[in-house]
Amino acid sequence: MQPDFSSSLQPHLANLIAFRRDIHAHPELCYEEERTAAKVLEHLRELPALTIQERMAGGTGICATINAGKPGPCVLLRADMDALPIQELSDLPYKSKHPGKMHACGHDGHTTALLGAAYVLTEHADSLPGSVKLCFQPAEEDGGGGRRMIDDGVLENPKVDAAFALHGWPDIELGHVIAAPGPMLAATAPFEIDFTGCGGHAAYPHKSKDVLLAVAQFVCNAQAIRPRFVDPLKPVVVSFTQIEGGNTHNVLPDRCHLKGTIRALDSQSHTIAKRALEQFLRSTEANFGIQAKLKFLEDYPVLINDEKCAAFVAEVAEDLLGPENVVIDAPPGMGGEDFAFYAQKVPATMYRLGLRPKGANDYPNLHNPHFDFNDNALATAATMQCTIAHRFLQTHAN
Repeated sequence: MQPDFSSSLQPHLANLIAFRRDIHAHPELCYEEERTAAKVLEHLRELPALTIQERMAGGTGICATINAGKPGPCVLLRADMDALPIQELSDLPYKSKHPGKMHACGHDGHTTALLGAAYVLTEHADSLPGSVKLCFQPAEEDGGGGRRMIDDGVLENPKVDAAFALHGWPDIELGHVIAAPGPMLAATAPFEIDFTGCGGHAAYPHKSKDVLLAVAQFVCNAQAIRPRFVDPLKPVVVSFTQIEGGNTHNVLPDRCHLKGTIRALDSQSHTIAKRALEQFLRSTEANFGIQAKLKFLEDYPVLINDEKCAAFVAEVAEDLLGPENVVIDAPPGMGGEDFAFYAQKVPATMYRLGLRPKGANDYPNLHNPHFDFNDNALATAATMQCTIAHRFLQTHAN
C-alpha cells in the first residue's frame, strides 16, 4: 500500500519554502555551488536511512542513498543546483544578493523539491522494497555536471535501474504535467570564435582587415545552415549570443570574440550543423583575409525520454492530478539538458511541471531576469517524486 506522501509533506512545506528562497537569494554558478551543497547536506544529515556521498563531480555534487545495501531495485531522482550568469530584475524580497547571478531556470525549486522528497521518503524507508538515490547535481547549465556525476559512479553501487527528473515549466499551469516519450530537448553545442584581422582608422577601411564586417557577414550567412545543409524538416537552431570587439567609434578593431550555440533534435543534424558552421568560418577567412579560431565547448546529447518510463510518469501524474491535467504527446523543445547523459545510460524520463498560476495568461519564461520558481508547485513536485520512487520500486521488486 502506498503511503500518503502528500500528508507527510505538509509539516515540511514552510521550511522548504524558506530553504528555496534562501538559495534563490544566494545563487551560485556551475561548479561553484559550495554554499548550496552545504545547505543541502545540513538537512540531509538530519535524516535517517541515508548514506551520503559528497564532493562528487568536481566537489559540489551529492548523492544520498536511501536504504543503501537493501536488496531490490534502485531508482534515481535527480535535481540540478546551479544558477545562471543573469542579473535579476525582480523586486522579490529574496531576490539575488549576488550581482550578475540568479536562479533563472528554477534549479532552486528542483533542489528544494528533491530535499522535500528526501524528508518524506526517509520517513517511509521501511516501505521501500529497494533503494532510492537522491542526486543533487552541479553544473547543468554549463559544464556537463551530469556526465561528471556518472563518471564518479552515481549510477553504480547499487546499480540504478531507472532515473527520473522534473523541470519547472512556466508555459504550463500549476497542477499540470507533461510526460512525453521520445526526444524532449535538443542536443547542444556551445561555441566560441576568436577572429583576428588588422585594425586601423575607420576612415580608411581598405587599409585594414575588418573583423567586425567579417563577423557580421558570418553571422548572417550561418543562418543558411538549416535550409541548405540540414534537412529543413528537421529542427536545428544556430544562435549567436555575444559579440565583443572594438572600443570606440573611429577605430576598426583587430580582434573580435563571438559566442553562440547550435541546437538539434537528432544527432546526425547536430553533427552536420557543426561541420557546416566550420565551413562557413573557413570561407569567411578566405573572403576577408582574416583568421578565425573555433572552439566547441561541452556538447550535450539529445534528451530522449524512455517510452516505458514516460508512460509510468504519466500514470503517476494522472493518479495524483487527474487525467485531464496530464499531457503525453507534447512536442519537444530546443532547450538543452544534461540529464540526457543519464538517459544514455539507463531508462530515464524528464517531465515538465506546471508553474504558471491558475488564471494567469503568462509567466516569466526560463532564463528571463524576472523568472522565479513558483513555491505553490513545490508540494506537487515533491509528491510526484516520492510517488514515482515508491511505485517504481514496488512495481519492479521481485
